[in-house]
Amino acid sequence: MKNVLLLTDFSENSWNAIKYALSFFANTTCNFYLLHVNRLSYLAAGDTPYVPTQAEIEDLYVKPAKKQLKELLKQISTELPKNKQHKFFPLTDYNFFIESVRKHVEEKNFDVIVMGTKGASGLKEHLVGSNTGDVITKVKCTTLVVPEKAEYKTIKEIAFPTDFNLSYDISTLQPISDILEKKESSLGILHIRENGEKINAEQQQNKEILEAYFEGFEYSFHFLTNKKIEDAIQCFVESRNIDMMVMVAKNLNYFQRIFFNSKVEKISYHTNIPFLVLHE
Repeated sequence: MKNVLLLTDFSENSWNAIKYALSFFANTTCNFYLLHVNRLSYLAAGDTPYVPTQAEIEDLYVKPAKKQLKELLKQISTELPKNKQHKFFPLTDYNFFIESVRKHVEEKNFDVIVMGTKGASGLKEHLVGSNTGDVITKVKCTTLVVPEKAEYKTIKEIAFPTDFNLSYDISTLQPISDILEKKESSLGILHIRENGEKINAEQQQNKEILEAYFEGFEYSFHFLTNKKIEDAIQCFVESRNIDMMVMVAKNLNYFQRIFFNSKVEKISYHTNIPFLVLHE
């Protein structure tokens, strides 16, 4: 059984992520916890922070959130296919967003977090918004990020960009092998070189570790030359009709170059391809 944390702000974007998650785990026994966090920043009025009483917090934030979660559970039961393997539990909290998510992950030992992400708005022109960026870099839990236009379809091929500079523990890669086995998917391991240089001895060793780990699965290595990682991934995703992208948060420099330094107007796959972020 898997424990899955569904983050919701009751937007269309988070609803889309919930729909994707229920389809993705359709054949898996799951406890789904729907968490809505009222951020403490909302409790400040003007220049002078106001600290409400516990009773005021309950009336102004907790009770309305519980009502909305109840309506969301009703929406799930009436609009989405019923699945006897799925159970749902509402959670509401008031805290700083990332602290709240981290607390619940530690308390309930979640296997995966699922959250939606939206495209550019105002100054937030990067691939992921601030909340999503905080969760995938600051909370040590496998996280499935579902873009606003992503629709679930059979996962035939997964893209796994890597620079081969770091080795990965078996437990870190386990979610990939789970998908390959349960979805009967193939894996495209993608290495992007700026000038076509050959990989060094350490990189070759890490490549061989991946070969050994994924032996028995359908996988392939792909080497592309491009100065811009995001452009190379764009080409790879489009040419092979990739259904999901996987990244390891441990490889933070490479990870940030793809997801935090890329302007969304130059990237199209961010709107419809979910990505899975793995943690040790």
